[in-house]
Parts: sequence; C-alpha cells; structure tokens
Amino acid sequence: MPGVGEAVRDGKFEFTVTRLQAGVGNVGGEYGQDAQGQFFLVHMTVKNIGDKAQTFDGSDQELIDRNGSKYSADTAAGIYLDGSESFLEQINPGNVVDGVVVFDIPKGADPVRIELHDSMFSGGTTVDLTTRR
Repeated sequence: MPGVGEAVRDGKFEFTVTRLQAGVGNVGGEYGQDAQGQFFLVHMTVKNIGDKAQTFDGSDQELIDRNGSKYSADTAAGIYLDGSESFLEQINPGNVVDGVVVFDIPKGADPVRIELHDSMFSGGTTVDLTTRR
C-alpha cells in the first residue's frame, strides 16, 4: 500500500499526502473552532491530471483508525483553517493545490489509513499513514 510522500491516483486527481498533524485542539484561533476530541490534519497536494476542471472537496475523504473506525472530514473546521484549500476547491487541468483536510477524532484514536477520492462517487485509493516513503 502506498505511504506518506507517495503519489496515488483516483479519477482525475493525483494525491500526495505530505504531512500529518495530530493532537490539534483548535483551528482558526480565538474565532475558530475547538475540537470535540482532537483535530487530525492531513496535508496533501492534489493535482488535476484530467483535461477538465475538477472540484476537490475535503468532505469526500475518509480517515480510518487502527480499530477500523471511519471518520469524515470536518469541513466546517477546515474553513477556519487559514490556507486549507480543501472546501470545494476548483482545480484546472495540470494545476496543483496544497490542501489540508481536517478530521475531528477522539483523543487516543490512532489513524492508520486515509481513503482519497476525486469525488463522492469514485472508487477511491488508500494511503498507509504509518509508512513514509
């Protein structure tokens, strides 16, 4: 299974998970949002490898922990995160966006994989978050 730092493809997008941040309690500062548990931030580059503009949406991504629990992205928190570039981000062919997808997970949860999708209807591709290439 591909790991952090390795490019993977699903549909019209090529994704590369570049960095992980666990244990974040707040995004956006004083006027932002506090985590119910902890925010887990997945930094990634998203390249449009197709021939038409495509919308990248962080809410199409899914985080999976060691116990098999699946977590949806917290798009509301992502909006508060300066430079998240993961909420309905239009990407033209050949262009790349550096984005951050925010997940609100329980304290103590141990994310091990992320399933990445170019849309809510795609088959998706999986990246192993425990392996760095």
